[in-house]
Amino acid sequence: MAKPRVFVSQPIAATAFERLRAIANVKINTDSSKIIAKPRLIAAVKKCDILFSLLHDRIDRAVLAANPKLRAVCSMAITPDNIDVAEATKRGIPVTVVPPIVAEATADIHFGLMIAVARRMMEGDKLVRAGKFPGSQSSHLASSYVYGKTLGLVGAGRIGQATARRARGFGMKILYWGPRRKPEAERELGIEHVTLERLLAESDFVSLHAALNAETRHMISDKQFALMKPTAFIVNTARGAIIDEKALVRALKKKQIAGAALDVFEHEPKLPPALRSMKNVVLTPHLGSAVKEVRDQMANIVVDNIQALIDGRTPPNCVNPQVLAQS
Repeated sequence: MAKPRVFVSQPIAATAFERLRAIANVKINTDSSKIIAKPRLIAAVKKCDILFSLLHDRIDRAVLAANPKLRAVCSMAITPDNIDVAEATKRGIPVTVVPPIVAEATADIHFGLMIAVARRMMEGDKLVRAGKFPGSQSSHLASSYVYGKTLGLVGAGRIGQATARRARGFGMKILYWGPRRKPEAERELGIEHVTLERLLAESDFVSLHAALNAETRHMISDKQFALMKPTAFIVNTARGAIIDEKALVRALKKKQIAGAALDVFEHEPKLPPALRSMKNVVLTPHLGSAVKEVRDQMANIVVDNIQALIDGRTPPNCVNPQVLAQS
């Protein structure tokens, strides 16, 4: 039997790539600097049996329709937010993802963003690179404490709790809000469940970890920014659309809050131009899982999913297994 043709939309870990080459004829987009353009993606899908996609690849009806014989979409994303699963199911195309294994990596960058925005590290970096050095006791870049401050977790799932564990090492008071209380986490981490209004009013760092759904889309908007301290920062490594970005720009311009640190954006890869020009905003390009060990594991899980499909087995990470039962 001929090996299936697999197209990989961006470079992946070498260990996963070598495993994939052993079981499939592989074509890969070698440019890791940007998301593959839709016309190129569609052209590649026309010539492959299985698509190995990454989180930002938008697998919509046009992409799925490009190849009536497409056998599967195997994504390296944890949730298929950018895949039209309903359309794939309608066409009998299985969609696979990877399990939620990015909590510690995301909590690392989340805490790094907190420190970077509070201590004005990006501004300092730019000054030094420009040949300027205000002096170690200059007030030019006077900033805010992280140690001992109040952290407000909006969502206390895996990543929120991992962030809380790091915050304990900084002597922070930790509040959290979520639709359900978590008594075990409260005991283990010393976190306090409060209303969202109280969390916003008391937190020095509003830390977003909620899943994106109809209830959480734009849950942080003008009303919520008005409740925050003018000295507070907002940090988001969850999903961009949890924040109403237009409202965020307004809050920053009016100095309702002290700053923002964002790894995710409402319309990735696009973001409001105003955010790029603000000194009190730290921006990173969705780097939550960008740890070599984690990306290696994620890519190999995708290969596991592809191997299962080739073998006629149901992958453990299939979001629409009913299409396999029908085949």
